[in-house]
Amino acid sequence: MLVCQCNMITSKEIEDIVLDLLCADPWQLVVPAMVYSELNRRAKCGGCVPNVVDIIVRVTENYHAQQALPAGELVSLQSGLEKLKQQRSGVRRERRSKSHRAA
Repeated sequence: MLVCQCNMITSKEIEDIVLDLLCADPWQLVVPAMVYSELNRRAKCGGCVPNVVDIIVRVTENYHAQQALPAGELVSLQSGLEKLKQQRSGVRRERRSKSHRAA
């Protein structure tokens, strides 16, 4: 489907660019200016920008849905922080006990 008549850009071209950008950095914020820049073009009249935004949102949502881990493999933020705290406190205790033994 033709999205930008001024530049003759199709929805497939936009989808491919968005996927390439997400593969490079999955957590970047993809904006229309980035898409046009990758295509070496610019939005002339701006009438296509809302459609480009819709495509970016749709492709980004699908990309992250496909990359999502099953619920059993997800780690909650709180449990992850608790695990890190325990690891760090264990290292601190080791350092303290080793330094006290040397004295």
